[in-house]
Amino acid sequence: MQRDLGRVKDTSTRVDSPYSNPDLAIDVLCIGAGFAGCYLLHTLRRAGFSTKIIEAGTDYGGVWHFNSYPGARVDSIWPVYALGIPEIYENWTWSEHYPGEKELKRYFQFVGEKLDLRRDTVFGKKVVRAEWNEQMKGWKVRCDDGFLVHTKFLIAGIGFAAKRYFPPWKGLDSFKGVIHHSSFWPEEGVDVKGKKVAVVGTGATGLQIVQAWGKEIGEEGRLTVFQRTPNTACPMRQKKISKEEDEEMKKRLKEVFEQRLTTNSGFTYTTSELKMKDHSEQEREEFFEKLWEMGGFRFFSNTYADLLLDRDTNEAAYNFWAKKVRARVNDARKRDLVAPLTPLHVFCGKRPSLEQDYYEQYNKENVDIVNTRENPIVDIVPEGVLTEDGTVHELDAIALATGYDSVVGGLKDIDIYGSSGELLRDKWEKGTLTYLGMTSSSFPNFFFLFGPQAPTAHSNGPSCVEPQADWISGVLRRMREDGMVKIDATAEAEQEWKQLVYEKSAASLRYTVASSYNGGNIPGREMEPLSYAGGLADYIRRIGQVREQGMKGFTIT
Repeated sequence: MQRDLGRVKDTSTRVDSPYSNPDLAIDVLCIGAGFAGCYLLHTLRRAGFSTKIIEAGTDYGGVWHFNSYPGARVDSIWPVYALGIPEIYENWTWSEHYPGEKELKRYFQFVGEKLDLRRDTVFGKKVVRAEWNEQMKGWKVRCDDGFLVHTKFLIAGIGFAAKRYFPPWKGLDSFKGVIHHSSFWPEEGVDVKGKKVAVVGTGATGLQIVQAWGKEIGEEGRLTVFQRTPNTACPMRQKKISKEEDEEMKKRLKEVFEQRLTTNSGFTYTTSELKMKDHSEQEREEFFEKLWEMGGFRFFSNTYADLLLDRDTNEAAYNFWAKKVRARVNDARKRDLVAPLTPLHVFCGKRPSLEQDYYEQYNKENVDIVNTRENPIVDIVPEGVLTEDGTVHELDAIALATGYDSVVGGLKDIDIYGSSGELLRDKWEKGTLTYLGMTSSSFPNFFFLFGPQAPTAHSNGPSCVEPQADWISGVLRRMREDGMVKIDATAEAEQEWKQLVYEKSAASLRYTVASSYNGGNIPGREMEPLSYAGGLADYIRRIGQVREQGMKGFTIT
């Protein structure tokens, strides 16, 4: 079972490369070929910087290059989950409101070809080490096969999902059947027709696999879902995009891509200015019903302003959700597990998901659910899954939808040595420290996008990545104009930013819940707000002010 990105078949076989003789010497190196890497390469090349991408996978797409699990699709609605580059959006047509992984893979291939990115992309190499060199005022970056890069600036565009999480079960590799982490799913798929299969985890990914496998197993198969916490999913309302709809949208895409930067979450809509108390009970029900019928994230992100601030509002939203979902599940035991009358945590405390027919799968006799909160998984054994009550659930295939060491895990996975010789992971061991969610003090000329203490987990990916990349590009251009070669955040500035991140999160009910928003999904991890909760528009305003104030909080030489 694959557990890490590692080297791939077409990688160079060389073992090492001396630091004095780099394979590449460039201005900027981007790690990762997802939205961030593609946009950065395009933007920085146009600005005249010699720029390269190094990508562990074999094609563009970032997490979508690896996402081939059953039913995989994005849950950000068309057209905002895309690059706001005219050459791309004017010449690409999506087929549905929530594209699946195959269409997303085709999209990224189109991006690579249309922008001619391949000539400056190195695939099949995983960056394992980066070391600041004061003499050269730059970074020495090494890959897992010894490939060496000297770069003036290093930018990590690896996103929030670069580090997969595997539960510490000793028998993971003992299973005799087929077992894969959802993010390392084989492209050819797994035949489950007539088989006994299981999905471990019911986050966004687990939900999508259940929807797919619930159909693929057929009448002779059996699906067991191991759930610790119910997913408070809302209707996706998937739709095909008609030719007329596409043509009409293309006329205003420039406006749409600008509009998404003015909202809290990077969609084309934002939280209502209304609070629940502004409505009567009947008006509240009508308001909830309207959002429910519209579908998507509107029930979470277009709702009352105090959804995550006021417990009464939060409880009312949960009760409406539970009423809707419980009406769709026939079996009383399953109903109480997937949509309990009393919530296990505040509504939207964990990342909400979108579903198409998830709850209907539980109306099938051959789809069952195990409550691992009461009957935890003890281990994986050769025959299947062993639970605390002594039951061995015999299986042919297991999907591990156990998520990620979100936001910080990918950066900590690389040996990044700063100007003091300290490892980034050691610096962050007792708490993440960044300035503007893009830099960290004593790690000069190093930037990261869609990472810790930026809007990241609270925003649509491309909506966050593009203004960050534009900001970085502007900083590098100004440094070049001024003859400057080194930029570093001050320790004071990152402490102030950390305080702001904590303040923006403190009022939210969300941070009473252990989740991927705060690292609480990783056993033993001390919880901290991993993303900036002040909204995307406010974040863009703040990073803009730093440039307007002469790069306040940075030392530039």
